[in-house]
Amino acid sequence: MVRSYERCATQEYPPIESYGIVGNLETVALIGHNGSVDFYCYPSFDSPSVFARLLDREKGGYFQIRPEENDWTERQMYLPDTNVLVTRFLSMRGILEIIDFMPLTWDSSQHRLVRIVKSIHGDIDVVMECFPAFDYARAITRSIQDRDRRSVRFESDGDRSRPARLHSDVDMEARAGGAVARFTLREDQQAVFAYYCDDTENEPFRFERAEESLHETAQFWREWIGRMAYRGFALNHVKRSALALKLLISRRHGSMVAAPTFGLPESIGGARNWDYRYCWIRDSAFTVHALLKLGFRDEASRYIEWISRRYERSAADGSLDVMYRVDGGDDLEEVLLDHLEGYKGSRPVRVGNAANEQLQLDIYGELIDSIYLAHKYSSPMSYDGWQQLRRTVEYVCENWERPDEGIWEFRGGVRHFLHSRLMCWVALDRALNLANIASLPAPVDRWRGERDRIFRSIHEEFWNPDIGAFVQYRGAKNVDASVLLMPMVKFISPIDPRWLATMDAVRKQLVVDAFVHRYDGTAVDFEGLDGSDEGSFTMCSFWYCECLARSGQVDKARLLFEKMTGYANHVGLYAEELGFDARHLGNFPQAFTHLALISAAAAIDRAMTDPLPF
Repeated sequence: MVRSYERCATQEYPPIESYGIVGNLETVALIGHNGSVDFYCYPSFDSPSVFARLLDREKGGYFQIRPEENDWTERQMYLPDTNVLVTRFLSMRGILEIIDFMPLTWDSSQHRLVRIVKSIHGDIDVVMECFPAFDYARAITRSIQDRDRRSVRFESDGDRSRPARLHSDVDMEARAGGAVARFTLREDQQAVFAYYCDDTENEPFRFERAEESLHETAQFWREWIGRMAYRGFALNHVKRSALALKLLISRRHGSMVAAPTFGLPESIGGARNWDYRYCWIRDSAFTVHALLKLGFRDEASRYIEWISRRYERSAADGSLDVMYRVDGGDDLEEVLLDHLEGYKGSRPVRVGNAANEQLQLDIYGELIDSIYLAHKYSSPMSYDGWQQLRRTVEYVCENWERPDEGIWEFRGGVRHFLHSRLMCWVALDRALNLANIASLPAPVDRWRGERDRIFRSIHEEFWNPDIGAFVQYRGAKNVDASVLLMPMVKFISPIDPRWLATMDAVRKQLVVDAFVHRYDGTAVDFEGLDGSDEGSFTMCSFWYCECLARSGQVDKARLLFEKMTGYANHVGLYAEELGFDARHLGNFPQAFTHLALISAAAAIDRAMTDPLPF
């Protein structure tokens, strides 16, 4: 029976790293080790949020299951080799366990979030609270209780919100905009809650299938990760990164989001709170390389299909947008959610991303590199695809000398960035290689001439003899962590004297122990958005690991890698940045970081077995 219960007092904001994630290859839910779903966009990654207490502790919405008493120790883990999350509450009185998953088998199309609550030991009083906040908490939610008290329907007036239902095998009570339950589980008893879209085509949740669905979902993940070809250095960390990346890849479209969250700050109380629930062209080469390295050719091929549709539908001049929606749409208007407090008061909270309107020339290097890799290992280039790609290569030839906003998407004006120039070189180099190995028709003399002009430009205009390093932009006196990609894209030998000097400059200017900053925040114009207090960039730390390994400094690379894995959260996930206090900052989990971890581990593995560093 449900007993009288009032909604609990507001919680403080937990650390960003205190969450695990579950998903169904269409969206992701963040679940804290306190048993609360505090972030969930539904039904797709880039849909409006339903639960977002992580961004507003009072209005954001949440779905929490916990013991009634508060003096419990909390622990969280994944079932081995799966994305099934287990949250445990432990005390001398008993052990309560919550198993969270999204089915990927018999009812996966219905987007269910299933929560199985078990008393492992002792008789435990349990509290459940579910308060959706539709349309980024802009809509008013109504809750309607069914006669049998086992189901509550949630509706809103917003035309962007689909009705939802919470179904359980214990009694619940509808409250203003939500549902609550309070019940006792005897030892070995369990209760099941299922949250799902209440469209007419969805069948009611069948509780007799809960355990079977759990088993099938766990088996899906075990079979998928079991196909991973990599067996080298840091295997368990690579496995968890692969499982995290799989959760960020759309089953329907083949695309991958940069992160499943929006609005989480790069510095607490700051204004750099971006929306990462989109698909950056920049991520393409890193994604394809990692998937192929791990042996996941199906995912690599589907990703290339999605990428190919983007350049096949590019503008008449061959240019592309910086990023796209999961389905390939380009409507990314940036909107401020001023009604939300923001994580620990970090405002404004943004949805959409105005960086899509920027010029970022480096994306063409990542794009063509990914297509080149795919042609070699999984997805041969078609005639029609080549004809479309040639337009994009010609665009690079015509535009590589332009200033742009660069990889870090500065909002303080354009500059001639080294990284953009470097990746334009990659675009032309890989296009030439592709034409050669596939015997494809191309104006190779023109492309080779432009490629070589870029090569000379980088060595003559971006090398600063006063500091002995390649610098962030033309005329700069500081380095940028994106320079670490120079040997990784095979522009320069990892033991070239100029490169070793540049890496030493990176160490002096940007590296503190295992923390690697992406640039000197005091030397960059942020157009009013102060960047001097942002955290270190986790993917840059792994890039630095890889550069050390490629240059033959294997012991240093291994030590740095081990330090970085110590900063992963309790279930092996990373946000975009790390503070010196080891707190995670920025959107979570970030795909780029896990891609960089995989690449670094593979580079260290090669260096451990191959005496030649290049």
